[in-house]
Amino acid sequence: MTKKLSALALLIAASLSGCAAQQAATPAPAAQNTVTAPAETGIIKRELADGLYEMVLNPKGDALFVASAEGFKDVQGGVIYKLDPAALKTIGRSHTDLKNFAMAISPDGQTVYVTNSLDGGISAISTADGKVKKRLMFTERNKEGFPFGAREIMLHDGTLYVGGVGDPGVIWVVDAETLKLKKTIKNAGQWVTGLLWSEQTDRIYAANGGGEILAINPHSNKIEKRWKPLGDKPALLLNLAEDKATGRLFVTDNSKAKTTLVLNIHTGDVIKQLDVGDSLAVKFNAKRNELYITQRESGKLLSLDATTYTIKHTWDLPPNPNSLLLSADGQTLYVTVKQAFNKDHSTNGPDSVVRIALN
Repeated sequence: MTKKLSALALLIAASLSGCAAQQAATPAPAAQNTVTAPAETGIIKRELADGLYEMVLNPKGDALFVASAEGFKDVQGGVIYKLDPAALKTIGRSHTDLKNFAMAISPDGQTVYVTNSLDGGISAISTADGKVKKRLMFTERNKEGFPFGAREIMLHDGTLYVGGVGDPGVIWVVDAETLKLKKTIKNAGQWVTGLLWSEQTDRIYAANGGGEILAINPHSNKIEKRWKPLGDKPALLLNLAEDKATGRLFVTDNSKAKTTLVLNIHTGDVIKQLDVGDSLAVKFNAKRNELYITQRESGKLLSLDATTYTIKHTWDLPPNPNSLLLSADGQTLYVTVKQAFNKDHSTNGPDSVVRIALN
């Protein structure tokens, strides 16, 4: 297991995601002493568990689901936490036999989809009882014999798109209802990372560790364009966001270029390179015309004016702010904050969930 974790250490650090044995969702203990008083108005921080990664909100807005891989040292399986989105108190949890990373949720809120990155698969989990309904394990293996890591997962029009971390990587196209593999998009570059569907262009955009952005036709599932916005400069492009009103595509890099790129979503041309430093997660808020960026190295979350790109606000969220989630009304931002890994894959404490009221 140690060799396997070492082989996929980059995948974990850059993240952010038959029925298996599990336990149904159960209420948490009554004590909630891990919910801390806000350090500044409108902020709630809760120390929750080891191995927190992505989050999704129920479409009704009454539940926040958080994917947890739990510990990586002597710990089997993971947990899907169900939190009150206002107070961050646990209202349910599902113990899974595999570790959980990225997340998507069905439009009716009845199913959450998670990537089981270390094992190279995805699971569909019922939000009603926390049970694993279906699972798909992918067959691709790297030269060491380990599964391609299933990193990001995106749901579009009844189809799941899953980025496969390989060299070259792939994008798996999966029927969301049956969890059957429909197609594998091959030759997707080194390590497929971020995924985004644009309503404006009706194209799927994928980022990869080779510094490329791929434009994919979701009707044919073919790669139509390959952009390399930084040219021959080293870049490990990660996460994506879109401003559909202006046709801008935002792309982060926290490893090599350490920047956020603003691209023309139609042509791939670089409009602006934001000199904000290492950039991991990114979200665009059309309601407030703001851009949010997490910075793992500096332990900060930035809010930028999306027109001028000036920094409006900085939140200190040490040690490593990771994934972002924005509420549908654009007034609440959720952040997972991770602890650094020790050499033995342990950490010095639980990861946290932070709720920020933007209004």
